Amino acid sequence: MELSIVTTLYRSASYLEEFYTRVSAAAKEITDEYEIIFVNDGSPDNSLDIAVSLYERDTRVRVIDLSRNFGHHKAIMTGLAHAKGELVFLIDCDLEEEPELLGKFCDKLKSSDVDVVYGVQQKRKGNFFERITGSIFYRMINLVSSYPIPVNSITVRLMSKRYVASLVEHRDREIFLVGLWAITGFKQVPVVVEKHNKGSTTYDFGRKISNLVNAVTSFSNKPLVFIFYLGCVIIFLSSIGALNLIVRRIFLGILPEGWSSVIVSIWLLGGLTIFCLGVIGVYLSKIFTETKQRPYTVIKKIYERTGESKREL
Repeated sequence: MELSIVTTLYRSASYLEEFYTRVSAAAKEITDEYEIIFVNDGSPDNSLDIAVSLYERDTRVRVIDLSRNFGHHKAIMTGLAHAKGELVFLIDCDLEEEPELLGKFCDKLKSSDVDVVYGVQQKRKGNFFERITGSIFYRMINLVSSYPIPVNSITVRLMSKRYVASLVEHRDREIFLVGLWAITGFKQVPVVVEKHNKGSTTYDFGRKISNLVNAVTSFSNKPLVFIFYLGCVIIFLSSIGALNLIVRRIFLGILPEGWSSVIVSIWLLGGLTIFCLGVIGVYLSKIFTETKQRPYTVIKKIYERTGESKREL
């Protein structure tokens, strides 16, 4: 198999037919030995039915039906784990990323002698709020990360088989996929692409905040180190304050009056304590999740010509 095309399904019914037609045409310009893998991530619409109808019409189509919604990144990793091609093209099927990028990425990969060609946006799509929050996300990630994450990178990418094999060896249960793409290494080059705006997204503000917390705590231990230094700073400042009160009382005979400063100090230190315990709690919850070693997705059924089976990943 020369080429595998991997995409995930979630509320994707209105895009699937056009996506299939366009990505198939792009693949045929490169090779006749290709497969298209649709991973149904518990989509509540009829995306699975459409994907299965494509499977019945085209022997190159494979459909992996997950038992429920596990999340975009976990569904992607499941699809990559089942890809058989020497090259693997990953793309979202909502047509925000053009399927015709396959040809451009393939030319770039061959001419540059690299293992990964990935798409980046020159300017983030969306309104002002989406662009600002996206910028803050990458700034915060790179602030705490020990390995730089490409800014404004998107899903679409073309990867060599050896890179994908190394990528899926990561067994994280709490997946921050952009980080895994980066730390896997190999030679990677960006290509500036335009990402179209379909007008709606399943990533609301609450989910973006959740992704940020997951990304930071899954990819870096710096918040824990920061808590240690924060504690040192608080102890240092508190010691100076206490020493100042002692000196004023013994040598100047001044005894500060009022409880406002005491109350403010209590609230400040109490808030910092709760915050620090919260950060530690997030890390403990991740340790709890990782030690259970549960599969990060469960496959309900695989539609493929070599036989239908039920597997776990």
